[in-house]
Amino acid sequence: MPNLQKNQRHTVEIEGYSSEGLGVARIEGQVVFVHGAVRGETCTVQLLKVLKNAAFARVEEVLIPAQGRMEPDCPRYPACGGCQLRHLTYEEELWMKGRKVEDALRRLGGAEIGLEEILGCETTEGYRNKSQFPIGPDGVPGFYRARSHQVIPAPDCRIQTPQANAAAAAVAAWAKSRGVLPYDEGTGKGLLRHIYVRVNRAGENLVCLVVNGKKLPDEAGLAEALRAACPGLVGLVLNTNTRDTNVVLGDRYRTLWGRDTLEDTLCGLTFKLSVPSFYQVNRPQAERLYAKALEYAGLTGEELALDLYCGTGTITLCLAKKARRVMGAEIVPEAIEDARENAARNGVENAEFFCGDASAVAAKLAGEGLKPDVVVVDPPRKGLAEDVVETVAAMGPSRVVYVSCDPATLGRDVKRFAALGYRAVRAAAVDMFPRTAHVETVVLLSKLNAKQHIEVELNLDELDLTAAESKATYDEIKAYVLEKYGLKVSSLYISQVKRKCGLDVGQNYNLSKKEDTKVPQCPPEKEAAIMDALKHFQMLE
Repeated sequence: MPNLQKNQRHTVEIEGYSSEGLGVARIEGQVVFVHGAVRGETCTVQLLKVLKNAAFARVEEVLIPAQGRMEPDCPRYPACGGCQLRHLTYEEELWMKGRKVEDALRRLGGAEIGLEEILGCETTEGYRNKSQFPIGPDGVPGFYRARSHQVIPAPDCRIQTPQANAAAAAVAAWAKSRGVLPYDEGTGKGLLRHIYVRVNRAGENLVCLVVNGKKLPDEAGLAEALRAACPGLVGLVLNTNTRDTNVVLGDRYRTLWGRDTLEDTLCGLTFKLSVPSFYQVNRPQAERLYAKALEYAGLTGEELALDLYCGTGTITLCLAKKARRVMGAEIVPEAIEDARENAARNGVENAEFFCGDASAVAAKLAGEGLKPDVVVVDPPRKGLAEDVVETVAAMGPSRVVYVSCDPATLGRDVKRFAALGYRAVRAAAVDMFPRTAHVETVVLLSKLNAKQHIEVELNLDELDLTAAESKATYDEIKAYVLEKYGLKVSSLYISQVKRKCGLDVGQNYNLSKKEDTKVPQCPPEKEAAIMDALKHFQMLE
């Protein structure tokens, strides 16, 4: 084992990227993840943290630069955590994201499939149609420093719209003039927590202030100030969130001025958006994503299609243009109400919606003998629950179209589908979030002909699976989570998350030997922290 220690300096060659966009190097065989490094360059790095199977470092000096490096075009980069890739050219960023998806599909999904294409964004500037600005202790809006809740001021963020930046500045100026204090997470005191802005295709905007209370001083004066700063303002909403939580929005809303919704057009359809409505943040890329999903669905007008995790019905209504009948399912009641209203608004009569957990709804429909020709799933970052995969496969659709925002859970679920007779046959990536490490993927899973199904044994050595990438001890995972998040996690919770990700935990590991024992389930915040640890140790992509 190499004798690596914190603060040491080494000269390294950068071989590639981690799933988070960190450069990957090796020192005496040990994997080192390097902040701010670019594939193909030689640089001097300083070690920041040394673990048993991996280390973390930052670039001190670039000795031989790579063609993929560029000078960051934002003065707050990399302190601000809003972007992770501003030191890469956009061509290099797309290469990194494409490789990230392919590695996840092959290594985690066991799918020998390459990307047909990665659809880059025409502009990497001002593409976000939804902005959430936390407020710093000085009352200045910005974004959190990576892996912390320290707010870095961002008065002219390059990936937000000019309307959103103007609204945030106007609210901050008004709050300062009225003595409205920012919320303090440590003490629970202060009023203003977040500034939330939606902007539509026409440049109209809806502003919501998230506050630790029920009202603001001089609410009429705030509306006047915002209308002056944002000519496209259509409404101002107050959201109350008095909980000690990292969740941005509370569940109580009050309209201070104008409307509490915003209309936008997507794929030739009109959608009404309330503050909490889910809606893709990059409209042009969302249209390309949905077009690709529709292409993979292969609809001819005769099919019954099922859209799980349908949200406000964006994909469902796109499917309805080409399918005989389409059904959408979503657990959020307000989203289902919006979906039904959106269908009526657009004159869509061959779509119906069900409210409930995807697993329960899919099981109910399967129990009623529903036999969809195509199933589309667009789950949150955690991917599909295992019983949802089983229920979808039991319905026997000829095609499953999987839209994913997380390559790691996508790979895990592709492997689960393969075990049930569905093979990944096409895949494409869409860069929905330029200058960040996130990427969207669409995969077509086709039902296998059992007589033609051939098992293929993968050679893991060819996939460059290093010791650091294959495993980390439970103690190392616990230490990482405690240091980064301040959370204590048990071996039970770690094993639960590993199982959910399709990772081996050993036979009967942490399972109770008693019958009818109620096993505590890992809380969502700890699950997210453990998932992050698994990615850092390269146990997940």
